[in-house]
Amino acid sequence: MSVIILGIESSCDETSASVVKDGYVISNYIANQTIHQKYGGVVPELASRAHQQNIIPVVDIALKEAGVELNQISAIAFTRGPGLLGALLVGTSFAKGLALSLDVPIIDVNHLQAHILVHFIKKDTPDFKMPKFPMLCLLVSGGHTQLVLVEDFLKMEIIGQTIDDAAGEAFDKCAKIMGLGYPGGPVIDKLAQTGDPTAFKFAKPRVNGLDFSFSGLKTSFLYFLRDRLQEDPNFIENNRESLCASLQKSIVDILIDKTKKAIKQTNVKSFGIAGGVSANSELRKAAHSLGKELKLDVYTPALSLTTDNAAMVAIAGYYKFLNNEFADHGLAPLARMPF
Repeated sequence: MSVIILGIESSCDETSASVVKDGYVISNYIANQTIHQKYGGVVPELASRAHQQNIIPVVDIALKEAGVELNQISAIAFTRGPGLLGALLVGTSFAKGLALSLDVPIIDVNHLQAHILVHFIKKDTPDFKMPKFPMLCLLVSGGHTQLVLVEDFLKMEIIGQTIDDAAGEAFDKCAKIMGLGYPGGPVIDKLAQTGDPTAFKFAKPRVNGLDFSFSGLKTSFLYFLRDRLQEDPNFIENNRESLCASLQKSIVDILIDKTKKAIKQTNVKSFGIAGGVSANSELRKAAHSLGKELKLDVYTPALSLTTDNAAMVAIAGYYKFLNNEFADHGLAPLARMPF
């Protein structure tokens, strides 16, 4: 009998539902909240209200696209945390209510682990190859930057992380300084394509071990622009592409240098990248170059699976279902959730 998992994601500003059948994604629908763009960041209260409006139609669409009836669902997986508490409450409450009505179990999922597990979604393609354990994953998003040792589907350990800002946060805040809007990461990536990545140099952190730091780079970028704008008020406008390319190169170099160090220390058989920043074209190229250099298999997620989505929640739920790891209806969502 097939295992069919309905996944629900509502940790930030995307309302998403997905259906996974025996490890294969058969639908994955996402409703984005564009209202936050004019505020330069996600407004938690607005996000919660939008989730309440979106969740029923989003789940309905995901089920219809999958051709699955409610009575066929084996379990419902949902993001418990980390994330915005009000947003998480919407997904958690909906999952509990629907599961009770269907008399199926619920499965709580850690949002960060789910990002990593997109690499273990099965595919019906000749070139599909599942990563070998142990695997190293560089998880990079707006709120997190971590190096994770993946020993099994449900056994992961953080071996390095940022001590201050996340890489995605550095992209967004530097973009805001340049007046590029929110979210800034994709805009920087696009403009960098025609810029000179060696045009400008910014301070790189000196952090021991496998941890990261991006606050110094962000400050260096801010002071650099302050000084140049005093000399030329049009400096940003005249150098926007090269500023983006140089900033992007600095961030990617920091990420790849630590990843290379971690690979040598852990002796892993494969490595991958995950999270929103894994969509960055320069990071994807650098990851594959590192894999070629170290003769390791490299895994980069499909662009549709880099942002927050329910397919990653459903696949995490699938592996927890196989391991009989179910949740109690008394649990609450967690804004900060232990890895």
